[in-house]
Amino acid sequence: MLSSSYSAKVGVALFQAASEMSQLLAWSAYDSGNHALSDRYLMSTLRLTQIIGDRVMGARILTNMSHQANYLGQAPRAVMLARASVEGGRATATPRAMALFSAHEARALSTAGDNKGAERAMNEAERFFEHADSAEDPEWLAYMDEAELIGEFCHCFRDLGQGPDAVRFAERAVELTDPKYARTLGFCRMVLAQSQLLNGDLEAAVATAGLAVKAGDALQSARLQRYVSDFQREVSVHAHHPVVRQFNGDMQDAMRRLDDE
Repeated sequence: MLSSSYSAKVGVALFQAASEMSQLLAWSAYDSGNHALSDRYLMSTLRLTQIIGDRVMGARILTNMSHQANYLGQAPRAVMLARASVEGGRATATPRAMALFSAHEARALSTAGDNKGAERAMNEAERFFEHADSAEDPEWLAYMDEAELIGEFCHCFRDLGQGPDAVRFAERAVELTDPKYARTLGFCRMVLAQSQLLNGDLEAAVATAGLAVKAGDALQSARLQRYVSDFQREVSVHAHHPVVRQFNGDMQDAMRRLDDE
């Protein structure tokens, strides 16, 4: 590509395709737990978007970087990157894209414990999403639907310790998520389980987590395994309860099956 000759229009299309491929590689590395490699691909993708001036894709990559920083417990960096994505996309992004960027700002602020800031960002995301169908979106944004937005919000309420709202939004996210998106559904179920635990409903929490574990394909994700291990740590105070012992045994069996594959 770099040594070839082509028109500006073709060049932009080539670099857009390359940036999309690069960010998919970044997500694959992230999902497998190789964060150094993911970070390298994200930075490379960001440079590609800068070359062709694709500010919306650039804002998306900043959102992805915020997502990863949030997952790694780097809340201040996650907030900074999310805010950069919101500001970077504001002039050119569609309402659907802005809803995505604002939702991830809310995620980062929730991890940071900023209740007021997270509430503001969620409200902004909702307002943008109300106008999501008013503009033509890039193809890569097709996944950003109501289920995705609600899924981001249930993470926020969980991280803010707001059990009732977390349960309500997580139940809705599970209901709306297409089962073909096994990982996403697994994440939503685990957040629902953690939210039910926040509300003191141990048996419901363990039953919900069990559904995520039984979906073996989803457990190929290192991120989902982390969600499960976090849940196991949270219920460890009830280690002698029969349902917890059963869940831990089921998890061990599921991981053994995964290793055998």
